[in-house]
Amino acid sequence: MNSSDRSVHAVRLPQAWSPTSWRERVALQLPQYPDAGELESALAELRGLPPLVTSWEILTLKQQLAEAQEGRRFVLQGGDCAESFAECTSDVISNRLKVLLQMSLVLVHGLRKPVVRIGRFAGQYAKPRSTDLETIDGVSLPSYRGDMVNGPAFTAEARRPDPRRMIKAHARSAMTMNFVRALIDGGFADLHHPEYWNLSWVGHSPLAEEYGRMVAAIGDAVRFMETLSGAEVHNLNRVDFYTSHEALLLPYEESMTRQVPRHWGWFNLSTHFPWIGMRTAAVDGAHAEYFRGIRNPIGIKVGPTVAPDQLLRVMDLLNPDDEPGRLTFIHRMGAAHIADKLPPLLDAVRRDGRRVLWICDPMHGNTESTANGYKTRRFANIGRELELAFELHAAAGTRLGGAHLELTGEDVTECLGGARELREADLERAYRTCVDPRLNYEQALEAAMLIVRKQSQIALPV
Repeated sequence: MNSSDRSVHAVRLPQAWSPTSWRERVALQLPQYPDAGELESALAELRGLPPLVTSWEILTLKQQLAEAQEGRRFVLQGGDCAESFAECTSDVISNRLKVLLQMSLVLVHGLRKPVVRIGRFAGQYAKPRSTDLETIDGVSLPSYRGDMVNGPAFTAEARRPDPRRMIKAHARSAMTMNFVRALIDGGFADLHHPEYWNLSWVGHSPLAEEYGRMVAAIGDAVRFMETLSGAEVHNLNRVDFYTSHEALLLPYEESMTRQVPRHWGWFNLSTHFPWIGMRTAAVDGAHAEYFRGIRNPIGIKVGPTVAPDQLLRVMDLLNPDDEPGRLTFIHRMGAAHIADKLPPLLDAVRRDGRRVLWICDPMHGNTESTANGYKTRRFANIGRELELAFELHAAAGTRLGGAHLELTGEDVTECLGGARELREADLERAYRTCVDPRLNYEQALEAAMLIVRKQSQIALPV
């Protein structure tokens, strides 16, 4: 048994569970593949492909999330709303990594604690939809469910669910992970040179001067430590980085669920940190059944319609033994509803006494449409929900341990407001998302600075 198993204690194997037992439950948000034989052929090929992550990485993350539950770490989870095959490029991946590194640098500097970095990438290729069909000019076709399922073009050929796309998603996830690991192992995240993380287009940012001061302060601190020790601090030249995605397409997740030598149980080896979204979080549903049996740390999105007793049932099902680091609740209430909807949930979980990690997703509850037809989010509402989350947790005697943000390293104009005060007319300039609006670099960095300022004002629970 390794150190991860000793720290994150072993729990019993769930009864009457297997990687296929979810098939006996009602499964929402799954596409209808027209050819069953084609589907089974793709899944058989997937079952023979190498995993994307390792069991020891998963257990290391679980240990770090357990420390975040105790307030010794802060979690930053971020990335695209949905990855696309076309954007599996070196520039897109490295820019996304730069943004998350810069945000974590701000958080480490301001919060004075380690940051757990979890990317929404290397697998975020499937998305839930409100309806099975999309109708345009009297023509109805299957809804676009992400590149893992079908294509975004409104044609019968593109919208046909194609199981071979799962093979393509696995390949592009592997490419993404390989490049990220190569960048990190090659010194891309070296704290000796955080100035290298700058993006080419951000020199004019209103936040550039403040960020520059942080970079200089960290560089001075590193040099000071090395002067005292007389040697280079080598562990500053790389960081831990983990992947996450919504485990929506259960046939794909099942095919990547494996047993490994020297560890008991089953691991989803397609990602370190899978989560269940709001549309598939029913306790008696297929997704919850699948999640109860894997050893990964897991996240559950929690919206304003969730009642306290529902949340307690989720805890009973998914973490009956109160395993540290196992369960994360990612609340997404919206700035207009969080003050009413979140406190009863916090009170119920605190009274229950079992360990969970609370993370705020200030994005999904603040989506709106503009008069000119763009789906957007206002940075003021995103910031307000983050601020209220800190205040409400403090008042309830609980702890906000992280933030979950949809963001990109590209120079997009998808969310209104922020440091450069983007307006509705600006959305037309660089609106590129095919699903949900994302924070651009400046807005993401501003969100990190807001977190630091707000937590410094809050008296945290002991």
